[in-house]
Order: sequence, then C-alpha cells, then structure tokens
Amino acid sequence: MNAAAQRRQRIEQDLRSALARDQLSLVYQPLVDLDCGRTTGVEALMRWSHPEHGTVSPAEFIPVAESSGLILQLGEWALRTACRAALNWPGVRLSVNVSTVQFHHRGFLAMLVNVLADTGLAPERLELEVTESILLSNTDEALATFAKVKSLGVSIAMDDFGTGYSSLSYISRFAFDKIKIDASFIHNLGRTVEADAIVKAVLSLGRSLDIKINAEGVETPEQLRFLTDEGCDQVQGFLMSRRVSAGGLTKRLQNEACPPQGRRGG
Repeated sequence: MNAAAQRRQRIEQDLRSALARDQLSLVYQPLVDLDCGRTTGVEALMRWSHPEHGTVSPAEFIPVAESSGLILQLGEWALRTACRAALNWPGVRLSVNVSTVQFHHRGFLAMLVNVLADTGLAPERLELEVTESILLSNTDEALATFAKVKSLGVSIAMDDFGTGYSSLSYISRFAFDKIKIDASFIHNLGRTVEADAIVKAVLSLGRSLDIKINAEGVETPEQLRFLTDEGCDQVQGFLMSRRVSAGGLTKRLQNEACPPQGRRGG
C-alpha cells in the first residue's frame, strides 16, 4: 500500500511537470459511418510519453489526475488542442472525453464556451463523451449542465454503455445524441448468445429513440458484418484504423474518395 501511494505521488508530480514541459499529446481514432464507409468522426485520446519511463497508460494517470484535481487542466488542454486540430478536418465531428470531475466543476461551461470561441470550432462539430458516473450523483445539477451544453449546439454521447449502471431512466431523462456500445460486448459477438442479444437490443433501442449507435472495438470482419446487418450507425476499432496522429488523420481523410454505398450493399 505504501509503494502504491508513493507511485501515485510520483505520477502526480511528473504529470504536473509533463503539463509544463509539453510532454502530453493526442492521437485520434477514426469513427466510420456504415452508410457511406467513410470517416465521419474522430475520437481524441490522450497520450503521455514519460522521459524516463516511456509511455504511461491513461488507465494509470487519469485516475491520479482526477483525484488530484489536475484533470481540470488536462481536460482543458485536450479539448483546446483537439478543437484546433479539427479545424483541418472539415465535415468531421470531433469527440472528446470529459471526466465526471470535470463535468461537475462549476467552471466547466465557461471553459467550454471559451475554448469554442478561442479556437473557432463550430459547436455542431463537437461531441462530448461522458460515462454513466456523471449521472449517479447530483442528478439535477447534471441535468442542468447537460441542457446548457446542448443549448450551445454541442452533442453528448454516453460512453461505455452497458458496463456501469445503465439505467433506462437515464436514457429517457438525459437526451443523449449517441450511445457507444462498450468493446467488451463487441469482442464477444458471435461467441455468446448474451452478447449478440445485448448488442441487438441496444441497436433496437437506438432506432426506437432516434439515437445514433456507435460500436467500439471492432476488430474482425465477422463483427463488422454483424453490426452492418443489424443496422449499426457507426463503428471504430483496429479493423477500420489504428489510432493515428493529427497528421496521419489528415492523410487518411485526403485518401478517402470512395462514393457513398448503402450499408446493405445498395
């Protein structure tokens, strides 16, 4: 326990230094629309290259950033950097993850408005990804923030759907623009009856409520075929593309010149 506490303290100290020394970077995961087969969105993902320890996993440094309050600086940096980069990708929607701590902070809305004004990115091109944890406490406050974000023209997606508390009451109370099916369910498509049934149910829910559905972690042609046949809207994963730099994404978008095709071979 003492060793773990010391490591967390070191990570916090090094993370503060990384912010000051510009050691953080963003990579981008293409989101492919199954109606046209083209990249219509990108998800920005944070990376930290430590000068001594190499790449530090977000699974390790994000919780430290949240508990120390550094997530506010990290989150603003990521949002601002990604919005600037997205100006080079017209017609592509940018998705940025927002932590629960950041979403509930009293200065969140002002920061969001500031970043959009400073970067010049149209609000309609920005999508914030949140997890179900933002809904579990201060629900009325979360609802108010949710409504104000959407009034700006910014969309909101529920990330990792199915791994938390996933109450249908949240879907009805919070007007999500998109639901992202967690990769763990996609991984088991064709392997378990339960995974197939859950994915079909979420896709059906999306159609009924007119909410776009994104499937994360698509890695095999079989998974893609299942999702296409069942009418999924959007997919992301290594089968379509690995995460790329801003420059790599620009090249990918320039190379995409295929005409739109129907998702069922029309």
